[in-house]
Amino acid sequence: MIDHVSRPVAVVTGAAGDIGAAIAAQLAETHRLALVDIDLAALDASAANLRKAGADVTIFRCDLTRVQDLSDLAIGVQKLGKVSVLINNAGAAAALSLHSMNAENLAVDLSLNLEAALNCFKAFETALIDSGDGNLINIASVNGLSSLGHPSYSAAKAGLIHATRAIAVEYGKHGLRANSIAPGTVKTQAWKAREAANPGVFEDALSWYPYKTLPEPEDIAAAVAFLVSPAARCITGVCLPVDSGLTAGSTALARTFTQSTDFDGY
Repeated sequence: MIDHVSRPVAVVTGAAGDIGAAIAAQLAETHRLALVDIDLAALDASAANLRKAGADVTIFRCDLTRVQDLSDLAIGVQKLGKVSVLINNAGAAAALSLHSMNAENLAVDLSLNLEAALNCFKAFETALIDSGDGNLINIASVNGLSSLGHPSYSAAKAGLIHATRAIAVEYGKHGLRANSIAPGTVKTQAWKAREAANPGVFEDALSWYPYKTLPEPEDIAAAVAFLVSPAARCITGVCLPVDSGLTAGSTALARTFTQSTDFDGY
């Protein structure tokens, strides 16, 4: 067993949220944790839960859209030890549709979901290279793979998926692997307002999923743990959907196209 002091450091942004907290809990078994969020109170609560379970946790309040904050973050985190993992998990959607999109919410979506992730990578670039076995995981979305609303958020996530491939190509010679994960509909706090407006929103969403189970935060965390593990040592530049088959296709559409009753009852 690796003692806490000699463990490498994993940086997780958006760590106060459900997916970020699940990722942190998963990586706590093998890494020291540098947890990052703009909501310090929520971050502190998340860290307290992890510490109760024996995790080695340090928290950092950071506005990821501010380059100076990122520079300060990188300096602070590197004092903890070798930084081998960066999980760009922070994200949120502002514009619901192209009709409702304007210059302001477009800038918000691009800034947090694409620019912040790339700037965060650049802030830790040298540390990840120097680690000799660096791993970058960008949490994208199925929105980056298809048109599912939130167009500027989706465009940012599509850009993030492409940027991840570019990093994999350019930095592979440094022993750095870069992959992205595209979650489907995950029951997180971000969905609470939608559920309040439509109590059946998750049932409605589930009707589009071939595998009739919505992913949980722990499913995203398990994918992260796999991609940073030695078991994935030759996997880089991929986007792994954790979406219960959403991006694979639709049984309803297959039923329409084939007129086969084999697609009924799902």
